[in-house]
Amino acid sequence: MNAPRRAARRRAPHPAAAPLRVAIAALTTALGLSATALGAVSLRMARTVVTPAGRIPDVHLRSLDAAAQTVTLDRTDDTALPGRYGLFTTGTLDYLRLGSVVKDDGTSVTRKLLTHVAADAHLAPMAAFSGWYYDKPDDLQIPYRHALIGTPVGPCPAWEFPSAVDTDVWVIQVHGRGTTRAETLRAVPVFHDLGITSLVVSYRNDGDAPRSRTGTYALGATEWRDVDAAIGYARRQGARRILLMGWSMGGAICLQTEFSSPHRDVIAGLILESPVADWRTVLRYQGRLLRLPTPVLAFAQRILGSDWGAVLTGAGSAIPLDRLDAVARASELRHPVLVLHSDDDGFVPSDASHALAAARPDLVTMETFAVARHTKLWNYDETRWTRTIKDWVRSHGFAVAE
Repeated sequence: MNAPRRAARRRAPHPAAAPLRVAIAALTTALGLSATALGAVSLRMARTVVTPAGRIPDVHLRSLDAAAQTVTLDRTDDTALPGRYGLFTTGTLDYLRLGSVVKDDGTSVTRKLLTHVAADAHLAPMAAFSGWYYDKPDDLQIPYRHALIGTPVGPCPAWEFPSAVDTDVWVIQVHGRGTTRAETLRAVPVFHDLGITSLVVSYRNDGDAPRSRTGTYALGATEWRDVDAAIGYARRQGARRILLMGWSMGGAICLQTEFSSPHRDVIAGLILESPVADWRTVLRYQGRLLRLPTPVLAFAQRILGSDWGAVLTGAGSAIPLDRLDAVARASELRHPVLVLHSDDDGFVPSDASHALAAARPDLVTMETFAVARHTKLWNYDETRWTRTIKDWVRSHGFAVAE
């Protein structure tokens, strides 16, 4: 089932890397390659890693054809992908659903609109291309209710999608860095079909949940406590077997929950979509994409991992990169894990995912994609993505409905 591993391709950085790329280009141009300049770039990189950022427009919207119901965008590795996607815009509409590519001339792509656009609509020239597709829970047409999870930082909002059948199996969906819980809505129908209740959660500093004292990310080192609180909530509602599904940094958070949760007895398994299994692997990959000198990356990691660096970044405390290395801690895994990752991820390389699977072949199942890019596996091949999850869930006896 696993495709052969292929060497990661050098592709354009993921949109989330844009602020860092611009800042580094400006700094290196202005300051040259002196020690002071390298230190400044390292600090900027470290700050960017821990600082939450909103959605950043990453693609030029060339034209909108209301008559044909199509939109033309600059061609990138992401905008040219087959499948269904979303486009965050400003103007008459703030979100558009996109269908298949109808034209690709090498510099631009024209995609079918799945959101109707009126003839007098106008949109801003820049937009953010997204794998979300669903941007609010009502889009799923599945009954749900709002919930508040009591966490160490305060009440974190969540969406609860009850199963249509009696069940004690729940799945907790954990979104990634720089995004919100709506990212994970794509998975809810899959689990609903299996008779599993879905709890779609927020966590500190993500824009939906309360802000921590510092307002910065800890890359999973503290965020897992909010997911642990969600497990407690699910237990009080009758859950006895709980799956954790994490997307990107959400994967890192789920792994830390697996390692540290006092509710470990009810965790039944983990499903990780494009996960961060080791932050150093991600930082090295991004450093290569940005063509940073090795000393810059090394110093950035020293800043992140030190108490004095935490003062400079505003993180409040050191980021425990060793503790966040799930590959090094693979022996601590106690539950089955399904990893879905594209070797053409473009943002979080699949290397650490492969290493995790190699370290624990008794527990970790790896499903490797190609071309699909970061957290866009559902969009690229919904049929395979859905089948893989359903087969894994059924094989472990978690499915309630068939």
